[in-house]
Amino acid sequence: MKNPLLKTGEIGVFALGGLGEVGKNMYIYEIEDQIFIVDSGILFPDEHLLGIDYVIPDYQYVVENQDRIVGLFITHGHEDHIGGIPYLLRKIEIPKIYASGIAVDLIEHKFVEHSDVKSPQIEEYKSYYTYQFKNVEISFIRLNHSIPDMFGIVFRTPQGILFHTGDFKIDFTPVGPPAEFDKLAEIGKEGVLCLLSDSTNAEQNTLTQSESKIGKSITELFSRLEGRILIATFSSNLYRIQQIIEASILNKRKVAVFGRSMERAIEAGQQTGYIKAPKGTIIEADQVNRVPANELTILVTGSQGEPFAALSRIANGSHRQIKVIPGDTVIFSSSPIPGNQEGINRTINQLFRLGVEVITHGPLADTHTSGHGTQNDLKLMLSLTKPKLFIPIHGEHRMLKHHRDLAIDCGVKPENILVMDNGDVAAINKEGLRAAGKVQVGEVYIDGTGIGDIGSIVLKERKLLSEEGLFTVILSIDSEKMRMVNGPTVISRGFIYMKGNEAITASLANEAKEVVMQELKNKTLNELNMKKGVTERLNQKIYEMTLRRPLVIPIVDLKQQ
Repeated sequence: MKNPLLKTGEIGVFALGGLGEVGKNMYIYEIEDQIFIVDSGILFPDEHLLGIDYVIPDYQYVVENQDRIVGLFITHGHEDHIGGIPYLLRKIEIPKIYASGIAVDLIEHKFVEHSDVKSPQIEEYKSYYTYQFKNVEISFIRLNHSIPDMFGIVFRTPQGILFHTGDFKIDFTPVGPPAEFDKLAEIGKEGVLCLLSDSTNAEQNTLTQSESKIGKSITELFSRLEGRILIATFSSNLYRIQQIIEASILNKRKVAVFGRSMERAIEAGQQTGYIKAPKGTIIEADQVNRVPANELTILVTGSQGEPFAALSRIANGSHRQIKVIPGDTVIFSSSPIPGNQEGINRTINQLFRLGVEVITHGPLADTHTSGHGTQNDLKLMLSLTKPKLFIPIHGEHRMLKHHRDLAIDCGVKPENILVMDNGDVAAINKEGLRAAGKVQVGEVYIDGTGIGDIGSIVLKERKLLSEEGLFTVILSIDSEKMRMVNGPTVISRGFIYMKGNEAITASLANEAKEVVMQELKNKTLNELNMKKGVTERLNQKIYEMTLRRPLVIPIVDLKQQ
């Protein structure tokens, strides 16, 4: 079924996730009635999504149009680009997944974890591969990011070239393979119709440090430290992990690894050759206490203050194998993801209480650099590719707006730029682009094993419970004699402490009793009406007495005497 929003010959481009947010990236390209999906990620929830593990996009559009899907194309292996794949495949069948390098290993591991999901064929592409579809050629350009094997995707279409950058930064001295700037210049000469570019750091006008400079800084830092070093970083940042291993080798330290995602990343890195260490460098967890303090590096998860990560458990004293000791130094080789600062601060404070030294990225120590390009990087991408049309992607709305301004500075006409939200469809042809309308989008919450069964009402109730508490009244009724068996039983959780507030609870129990007695006088027993009446009366009375609105739950217990 052709997209009704598009005219003949137009290309449709829109996001199911990734616009107005940093996460759950999923972009749809409709070219010649074919659907090309770029990335399928998850979003990590902030504190207002109580109890939610992940957020994924609403997949309804691709479910309704799955017969036109030719493949899922993966730019790189970060969770906000591949984490949604198992959930997507529970909804639709995809002919093939196209991915490269470390991303292939990480996706394959997902299928081991989600054994109920049927895996399609994974086609491993290289930077020089091209794929032909109906009037569309797809090729790849290697770029630099904080994970190996990051590729921008080139769509050659009858209307012109579209280039999707994926996440990138400009790094002239990278740790891994260099970016293919020559290819960027080539497509710029050929003529790029539309550029879709990463906007994460569009507000930042500082220089992004090279990853290799961070490696030197970490090595120098290690040389000055005498006790055990506990260092936390993103488990996906394989270049950084390798730098930490190399700094440890140069300073004659063994490396112990704690945290499931870190162990898995190192395993995948060793399989692909990105993690190299002489035999005996990486030791088992049970050998930690046999190594002298000045000869040990402990590599851990928890750089974002995640409550159950290794570093958080070490900080609060609940880790089974690692207890901090005087002389330990903890290094954060990361920067806070928006929304995580509070958890990180909590971990840092706990570590200081335990008497250890804590080093974070700052003017005194370069322990981290971003994987996303700042304003100069984004301008260089625009200058090399020289696009006629421009759509900023991957970022919160203000980031997209800042990126639009950079594009105007680089010579793109304002009328040739679209700043969009998830679901907004851009219709593109060689003449220009227009806002064509909107497709269905939304957020689906994953809570434990449940997918999509948590809605906004449940989240509202969780918020209410966390702020106002719970007030339950149990009403025992003899359904034959139409009378109450005994007085209402009141249970309060997180609302008022019942001991010492007997007068309030007794008064509220009486209010509930009055409603029930009134209902029983009618010689009918409408349980629904009774619950509704009790809830309304108690809501009103509780607010009058306490100025609070706890969640009121009446329970009717019908007995037959």
